[in-house]
Amino acid sequence: MKTQRVLTGITTTGTPHLGNYVGAIRPAIAASRRDDTESFYFLADFHALIKCQDPAQVAQSTKEIAATWIALGLDTDNAVFYRQSDIPEITELCWLLTCMAAKGLMNRAHAYKAAVAANQEAGEDPDFGISMGLYSYPVLMAADILMFNARQVPVGRDQIQHVEMARDIAGRFNHHYSRADKPLFTLPEAVVDDQVAVLQGLDGRKMSKSYGNTIPLFLSEKQLRKHINKIKTNLLEPGEAKDPETSTVFQIWQAFATPQQTAEMRQAFADGIAWGEAKKQLFALVDAELCEAREKYNQLLANPAHIEEILQQGAQKARRYSQPFLQQLREAVGVRALT
Repeated sequence: MKTQRVLTGITTTGTPHLGNYVGAIRPAIAASRRDDTESFYFLADFHALIKCQDPAQVAQSTKEIAATWIALGLDTDNAVFYRQSDIPEITELCWLLTCMAAKGLMNRAHAYKAAVAANQEAGEDPDFGISMGLYSYPVLMAADILMFNARQVPVGRDQIQHVEMARDIAGRFNHHYSRADKPLFTLPEAVVDDQVAVLQGLDGRKMSKSYGNTIPLFLSEKQLRKHINKIKTNLLEPGEAKDPETSTVFQIWQAFATPQQTAEMRQAFADGIAWGEAKKQLFALVDAELCEAREKYNQLLANPAHIEEILQQGAQKARRYSQPFLQQLREAVGVRALT
């Protein structure tokens, strides 16, 4: 059976929330169990430094995100689960790729263009406050992908451009350094699953740390209930029909419910279920799915040495790929022993 190599990175800048779980973590863990998939999952702590200069926050987020994936059932014996900074070959490859990446390509990166536009609107120098980390972010992302020659890269729509840039850089590198019949790099493809839910947050906007409207994934029962009760609703009274298509409560319900449960709640909305009752049922549904993983998560956080052991084992697995491949790339570009 032919296998597909899939790679996903998680930036270590915050605490995972329900939107992360539904949109990325849950489908990725399910994919990692497939016999036809070779899965690479990494904690992107070098990427985190671009937008977070708080060392304690980066370290804490790394611990929380690693614990989240493990607690939710990632099979680390099957998948390759590692911390980006534990693979020095990635940063060396980043330099090789930087020497192939066109500056004009970097100029077109959405994040850089948005930062320049914001500066110009504020009357600042176009590059005010923009670091080379932000500017060259797509090259490091390309190194993450190309180091393991991942064919498929699951991303949100806002990240498609970065995968296309990795593909462009890989093609240019292959043209310069590969044999025509044996390219060094596989050209990656962005995979966007439009069936994966993008959850709304407490205020009805997309659930995002930048909006401060998230429901953290492993809150205590009391805090989870409190957050769900904060979800913004309209003023419709009990007995008045409610529109499930415009309701954050229903949207989150649908992301956790079976098709039958979804149909039953849709009918309850039509029958005028009270918002308090709908939120009570939503809490019970979400808590039932997460309670076992929450317990494992808290046990892991209390034993960071065990998390570190798992990450080091993952790094060893990852470097079995990265070390020989980087040596091959060094040979290709002429950085090699003299004979």
